[in-house]
Amino acid sequence: MGEMNKKAAIVGLGYVGIPLAELFLKGGWEVFGIDVDAGKIESLLKHRSYLSDYTDEEIKGLFSRGLFHPGTSYEVISKVDTVILCIPTPLTPDHKPDLTFLKKALAGCVPFLQKDQLMILESSTYPGTTEEVLCPEIGACGFTLGKDYYAAYSPERIDPGNKVYSLHQIPKVIGGMTEECTRRAAEAYGSIFDSIVPVSSPRAAEMCKLVENSQRLINISFMNELLLLSSKLDLDLWEVIDAAGTKPFGFTPYYPGPGIGGHCIPVDPMYLLWKAEQSELNLSLIKEAHRINEAMPHYVISKIEKLTGSGTIKGKCIFIIGAAYKKNVNDARESSALKIMDLLLKKGAKIQYHDPYIPELQVNGYTLETIDLTEDVLSRADLTLIHTNHSSLDYETIAQFSNCILDTRHVLELANPKVNYL
Repeated sequence: MGEMNKKAAIVGLGYVGIPLAELFLKGGWEVFGIDVDAGKIESLLKHRSYLSDYTDEEIKGLFSRGLFHPGTSYEVISKVDTVILCIPTPLTPDHKPDLTFLKKALAGCVPFLQKDQLMILESSTYPGTTEEVLCPEIGACGFTLGKDYYAAYSPERIDPGNKVYSLHQIPKVIGGMTEECTRRAAEAYGSIFDSIVPVSSPRAAEMCKLVENSQRLINISFMNELLLLSSKLDLDLWEVIDAAGTKPFGFTPYYPGPGIGGHCIPVDPMYLLWKAEQSELNLSLIKEAHRINEAMPHYVISKIEKLTGSGTIKGKCIFIIGAAYKKNVNDARESSALKIMDLLLKKGAKIQYHDPYIPELQVNGYTLETIDLTEDVLSRADLTLIHTNHSSLDYETIAQFSNCILDTRHVLELANPKVNYL
């Protein structure tokens, strides 16, 4: 790919699209960012960050070379050689794949496609999406694959909040519809990533992402199930896991928690499960892991009921610390905190929460706003629930002024008589 035609359009400027845009910009590419959320575009143009991994100054830095052009119009597609789709692929209420956003994005792109362009899908999805959804949409406008356009799939592998691995260091898996499609995608990504991992097809690349996150769901759910047994046996499961982790081979530590959340681990295995059902297969292990994960917020509620002493939490004040699905991110999607809050409200509890990353939440029809973490708030609560272990939290104050603590993340010393683990 020559120096003069390094132009890319990135559709979707969220936690995947912005880091990818930054990487292409650093590689000397001109980047046209597209997002239908006008608020995001306004924030970018005013150099205001809406992502926890980016400061306002870092957003400003995206514009330093004069090569970044964010907007809401798809017309810019006609100016580029590479189009990358980073679109949300959530689940329907009954846990089926929801490709509504992806199909709308494709419909926006198609009128402005030019011959010889490379189309890459990065959104997590079931094996076959590139072949069965993306390519037919483009083919419907008269373009022939491998002649008029090229298509590939490359799963996003971003871990928000991870300070150990930079995006360019994470190997880039690529599967093209043809060998030439793979070659072109590898050439584009090879200009910005340290390592390229070509696979035989988009289906293989799509499956790769689902396998990665399904494995994590299964392993964490296994630890959550062992947590129930350890509680019965009066064992500290974290101690057991740390001891097992000293084995130099054959064991990888995973830790229990209040329930897995986020945009990937609770979602991606359901895409795999759905695809298996289309093939009349029953992936019972994933089903059971999903069931265990869905049950964890109920287990947390049962612990709260025991710790409040009366066996009921009606009228009790529960102060929840951390609503994000993981520490140091401003993302509450699929967070178990939302499910725990909903259950608490339904049982008549009074709830408040503190999260420096999540200013506002919608729970059970109510709008909740974060409140300051103060000695007074802690001392007035019947129980403090540590849900998300953000690094910036004042754990010393939490430990000192709370009346009773349920620590789901194992961040406080159990020697403190106020502290209880899951």
